[in-house]
Amino acid sequence: MRKIARLLCLLLFIFSFVHAGAQEKRYELYSVGFYNLENLFDTIHDKGKNDYEFLPDGTNKWGTLKYTNKVKNMAKVLNEMGTDVLPVGMAAVGVSEIENSRVLKDLVEHETLAPRGWDFVHIEGPDRRGVDCALLYNPKLFKPVNSWLAPYTTEDNDTTYKTRGFLVVSGTMGGDMVHIIVNHWPSRYAKSPARERAGVLVRQLKDSLMLAMPESKVLVMGDMNDDPDDKSMRTSLGAVREKEEIKTSSCLYNPWWNILRKKGLGTLKYNGKWNLFDQIILSGNLIGPDRTTLKLYKTEIFSRNYLFQQEGRYKGNTKRTHAGGVWLNGYSDHLPVIVYLVKEAK
Repeated sequence: MRKIARLLCLLLFIFSFVHAGAQEKRYELYSVGFYNLENLFDTIHDKGKNDYEFLPDGTNKWGTLKYTNKVKNMAKVLNEMGTDVLPVGMAAVGVSEIENSRVLKDLVEHETLAPRGWDFVHIEGPDRRGVDCALLYNPKLFKPVNSWLAPYTTEDNDTTYKTRGFLVVSGTMGGDMVHIIVNHWPSRYAKSPARERAGVLVRQLKDSLMLAMPESKVLVMGDMNDDPDDKSMRTSLGAVREKEEIKTSSCLYNPWWNILRKKGLGTLKYNGKWNLFDQIILSGNLIGPDRTTLKLYKTEIFSRNYLFQQEGRYKGNTKRTHAGGVWLNGYSDHLPVIVYLVKEAK
């Protein structure tokens, strides 16, 4: 009995020591998100862009009142993203369906967002409708060092096919080099091969980034216009469903696969069914227990009651800016997504 008692005391001491040591560690947490802003156009025609429906005399009668309310609504969502976990808000948020740098300037300078001191990266792209991707960021939490727009190219090099490229922003977060690739893949009006091609191109882009800087981390985010288990995501991009499938640091992990298929949660609804087109995919070196570098902590589909229709035929759907030709003064047809990254503080 004495031997057992001594052994129990020893085990209790070891546990207390380990537990005390663990308590001494401090951790930093960062939140990174993506949000499709659904047609954030200003009221001015941009030469060469098909933005006519978003002009004061266009089909949407897109005047100052609607535009300023749209900016206000987007600023509200972006300001609240991540604050349930981190009052400081987001370190970086990729966005899609923005017309130009003017709307981004109006957004970050809106009275709701201005106190956060956000900045943005935007590179004008070739999309015929005139919508681009951009990255909003808090300079105190994410520091860009380089950015460029990688083009979407067809297999046969068809130069007449114009669509959104892939915005790459490289920078430091928590002392780690992080490459953020912001995407808005071809719409569902295009057939699957168009998005499969996007997956191939982004996979090649990720490989080249990690070949040049093997210790760097990669976040592939965007409105993919496909679910996690569609061919473009699972095969072309090669984003795996389970952590156990990660074999190397350059593998890609898709945490949203089980969220859609096991939990039934999504970011947009069509014909009463949830899809999860908005995803943030992580390189394999962002997964695992070693928190001396950035690692995935948790994921979140950002949700607030005001983001949903509260009554009528479409109750429970996302509350859009327009529906059926009627201005709803809503937000977006998509919900935002967030990943939280943790790192042991030095």
